[in-house]
Amino acid sequence: MRAVGDLSSAYGGVMVSLGSKLGLYKAMSGAGPLSARELAHRTDCAERYVREWLNAQAAGGYVDYHAVSETYELSPEQAMVLADEDSPVFIPPAWQVPVSMWFDEERTLEAFRTGGGVAWGDHDGRLHCGVAAFYRNGYRGSLVSQWLPALDGVVEKLEAGIAVADVGCGHGHSTVLMAQAFPRSRFHGFDVHAASIDEARQNAADAGVAERARFDVARAVDYPDKQYGLICFFDCLHDLGDPVAAARYAARVLAPGGTVMLVEPFAHDRVEHNLSPVARLYYAASSTICCAHAISEGGELVLGAQAGEAKLAEVFRKAGFTHFRRAAETPFNLILEVRR
Repeated sequence: MRAVGDLSSAYGGVMVSLGSKLGLYKAMSGAGPLSARELAHRTDCAERYVREWLNAQAAGGYVDYHAVSETYELSPEQAMVLADEDSPVFIPPAWQVPVSMWFDEERTLEAFRTGGGVAWGDHDGRLHCGVAAFYRNGYRGSLVSQWLPALDGVVEKLEAGIAVADVGCGHGHSTVLMAQAFPRSRFHGFDVHAASIDEARQNAADAGVAERARFDVARAVDYPDKQYGLICFFDCLHDLGDPVAAARYAARVLAPGGTVMLVEPFAHDRVEHNLSPVARLYYAASSTICCAHAISEGGELVLGAQAGEAKLAEVFRKAGFTHFRRAAETPFNLILEVRR
């Protein structure tokens, strides 16, 4: 029955994606109870398809069904997850990640059989878009308001003006958020995936911060040395083929008194303490994406997405850092402060 439940969830993910892309959730948000005909009219969709979709949503607990009136309703809590694109818990884009995992199955089978790697840029494009969109809202809800203030003295330096490196920036959402919040600082995003850098530049332009948020293709061991007051690794250190080398390079280009902000997937240090739905998600992604990319980069140390705080601390200790502490945490992330 657990396997059937998981299969039902996988089918449900397709329904979530359809509902998001067709605007069905948005049309239901704040509208009160609606019939299938009313929702179909609001979204310019065919009523028979909408009715079946609504029944699937009701069966999964994603909408409420009122039997007497034969209407369906999206509660405010459900709307936060399914309809509000600015909500920190907006989930529909995350379903693009398992789609990409299925499309990349042949590559993954080959990697398992040969021990070879699969680089980030070799995955189906929905991986890059899904990861960027999913993490964007989590960063938007926490990065400036909670995580940066949890670091000793960093907000004051950002307000005064420092150089910041965002290593493995992807589509640049984290870089843009910081640039919007701290106009006196200058932000530099780096990633090995050229298509993501193109997206990051466009996102910065759209946000009006292109003059103080620049993006370039570079590895974690050769980006320009600007003596950064803050170096950030957002959910990427565990993807690197040689995280110790990346940490050593960060020590070299970090300004005196500077800080490394390390954001990693939440994990305990022992497998038996990581047996949870969130850990299952991360272990699965690690099997097909994180470890695969680290191996493609040489795999000197393949941390995986559930490395845990102790292993991460050891990486930075080997790189010559002496200060390492957990500054904050969420159910999905560890926020770690590192200094020399």
